[in-house]
Amino acid sequence: MLKLSKLFILSLLLLSCTKNDEPQPDEALYFPPLSGNTWETTDAASLGWNTDQIPALYEFLEANDTRAFILLKDGKIVLENYWGQKISSTESFDENSFWYWASAGKTITATLIGIAQEEVLLNIDDPSSQYLGEGWTSLSPSQESQITIKRQLTMTTGLDYEVADLMCTEPACLQYMAPPNTQWYYHNAPYTLLDGVLENATGRSRTLYTNEKIAQKIGMNGFWSQVGYNGIYFSTPRSMARFGLMILNDGNWGETPIISDKAYLQAMTNSSQSLNPAYGYLWWLNGKTSIVYPGNPNSFSGVLAPQAPSDMIAGLGANGQILDIIPSQRLVVIRMGEAPSDGGEVPVIFHNLMWEKINEIIR
Repeated sequence: MLKLSKLFILSLLLLSCTKNDEPQPDEALYFPPLSGNTWETTDAASLGWNTDQIPALYEFLEANDTRAFILLKDGKIVLENYWGQKISSTESFDENSFWYWASAGKTITATLIGIAQEEVLLNIDDPSSQYLGEGWTSLSPSQESQITIKRQLTMTTGLDYEVADLMCTEPACLQYMAPPNTQWYYHNAPYTLLDGVLENATGRSRTLYTNEKIAQKIGMNGFWSQVGYNGIYFSTPRSMARFGLMILNDGNWGETPIISDKAYLQAMTNSSQSLNPAYGYLWWLNGKTSIVYPGNPNSFSGVLAPQAPSDMIAGLGANGQILDIIPSQRLVVIRMGEAPSDGGEVPVIFHNLMWEKINEIIR
């Protein structure tokens, strides 16, 4: 959890103007082949970027235990670097290494829910008990029936966030605190149970459904693994970049639709409720008027990352797993690695400082 003092420090920055969010001329996005390591690149100097500042960005990332960093412009790789060793290996970390997404993987789940709704396998306004069975919480039947899939997607289930273990998905850990959609809290357990919603609605495991509906269609190489209560997605850094590029392209891989329900896609990447405008359907949103951070029930005035473009949408996970998408500039930014100096469920200070370094290059 973020320390309150850090939140106050960050709030002092929130009046800062965001940078680099002016619309750019349309160009055809590039999409790499579905297999192999071929991926076209663009030289930063040819874009007019300040290449003298690239070493400072890389030094900052390395000092904060980064393993992988990728920046795409118009789908092409402009910056890509790797540090450290592979997990349980003496080999160097590279584009073929696997790493965990942590809560950045919530963005995959949100996309899969949209695809399942498009296939009329579920509706996000359905009660969650329709797919999880009655008694998935310790609430009364009438209270439980008010929790919908949408409330799980938006962190507004109303379940008690003062329980001993926010990861615990057992009914005894899921207790009543408030009516749905009257409080916002970054409660991981109700999100995790979307795995059960998907599996029961689709009749497929989460890995099989991910592979069928997303991974095979965009060349993403990854898998879900159970870690404690949590289902965690592991992939190569470039696979995360592929997913970001698909979302950047309005849910399409080139001309191939991955998620055709554009109304859902728009809802997923915009404010999903008024309690925390900086949150969509499991995506973080920049440029909003206020934000509720993970680990704190209070709302703070300002934006997620003052140094980042205001239209940024982000998948953010523990220890600084970052997937940033900037529609106005057609950028995708990936950071994977160990915990930076600003750890926590969502290391917002590190995220903002990273964008400060990026701005010195792209401005």
